[in-house]
Amino acid sequence: MVHVTLQDWLLYLENVYPVSIDMGLVRVNCIKEVLDLRFNCPIITVGGTNGKGSTCAILEAILLHAGYHVGCHTSPHLIEFNERARINGLNATNNELLPHFAAIESARLSLPRPVPLTYFEFTILAIMRLFASQQLDAVILEVGLGGRLDAVNIINTDCAIITNIDLDHQNYIGDTRELIGHEKAGILRPGKPAIIGDLLPPSSVIKYAQTIGADLWLLNRDFYYKCYTVSGRRQWDYFGRSLKRSALAYPVLLGENQLLNASVAITALEALRECLPVNAQDIRLGLANVKLPGRFQVLPGRPVIVLDVAHNPHATAVLAKNLANMGYFQYTYLVFGAMSDKDIVSMLSYLKSNVNHWCITELPTSRAMSTIEIEQKLVTLGVTRGDCTTPLDVSIRRFKNPGLAYQDALSRASKNDRIVVSGSFYTVSGVMSFYK
Repeated sequence: MVHVTLQDWLLYLENVYPVSIDMGLVRVNCIKEVLDLRFNCPIITVGGTNGKGSTCAILEAILLHAGYHVGCHTSPHLIEFNERARINGLNATNNELLPHFAAIESARLSLPRPVPLTYFEFTILAIMRLFASQQLDAVILEVGLGGRLDAVNIINTDCAIITNIDLDHQNYIGDTRELIGHEKAGILRPGKPAIIGDLLPPSSVIKYAQTIGADLWLLNRDFYYKCYTVSGRRQWDYFGRSLKRSALAYPVLLGENQLLNASVAITALEALRECLPVNAQDIRLGLANVKLPGRFQVLPGRPVIVLDVAHNPHATAVLAKNLANMGYFQYTYLVFGAMSDKDIVSMLSYLKSNVNHWCITELPTSRAMSTIEIEQKLVTLGVTRGDCTTPLDVSIRRFKNPGLAYQDALSRASKNDRIVVSGSFYTVSGVMSFYK
């Protein structure tokens, strides 16, 4: 079948292999071998539970300001698929991507028994092939799920990052931090830097790194950061094994964890300084110019709009802290939709003290939890409908899609209120599409 447009390909991939997640490297390795897929530049692989996208974006921004040609893959996307493949800071065009989709399909069908590929496997192979065809100085690859059996792991990394480890995707990678840590540690390689941004990493990560002989960099042992205020300006210092960067401005990305993400990124560059040297000015410019939509993104204007793709308890707890630090708002409206395989009760528990009005929404995927179920969980937590005649009253409304939920919040909110959009990439994407 000939697919003329990128949308044709994506629709085909959504239907050709109905299993959305099928972990394992045998099938993608077969295609890698057929294509002889390889890179001639340093590879940085970024895994973890939360903060992966921010860490990738910070790395990319610093390297670009240092003058390097950089390929960066992140997932999922918010508005358009092309966000998953950036070359020199710009989304790859459809024309750049299309030949590589065709090459993956040709390689798949050339095998005596064509192997099925999931949407993620097929697209990451196409993006890798695109990157390999460019004259790049560095490639940044974000892990999709887990690490050991994720399709990204077919490429041997020159520096592995694990941002943090928490409970998420338990059906696929384990229901304890130790089991999840073992899966995520699968991206580490012998003799290569392994940057761990978790304050208390599971012993399974440490043990795996030591067993294979990875160059282990631990937070508060091999690197750390210190923040302070000078003349009313917030600054911070980075300390590594042999590198110190002083009087750094805070990253332009907002949120409590962004200093940690920035420290992890700078540590990776310290570990790779022989092949990818950067100076203090490159770091400062990168931190000042990094962009990543949907990560505690506060839109200008009134009412205040906050977009955050927090989609598990750990990320939602951070979001709740960030919301609490924003100051006083008369009412907060939350546009919320989430996947049914998440610990939604914990997510709602973290958020409920910050929310007056709940605009809960269906999402365009079979994995999503229904609004009826979400409301039932809210009631279980003691959140009940009020008549909205006093500031203490609570409202719960259900909507068919995020756009309608957002429109309702916008119609009721005053300029002194706040609208928060969270729970899933789908939720934030649905509201961002409303602006287009």
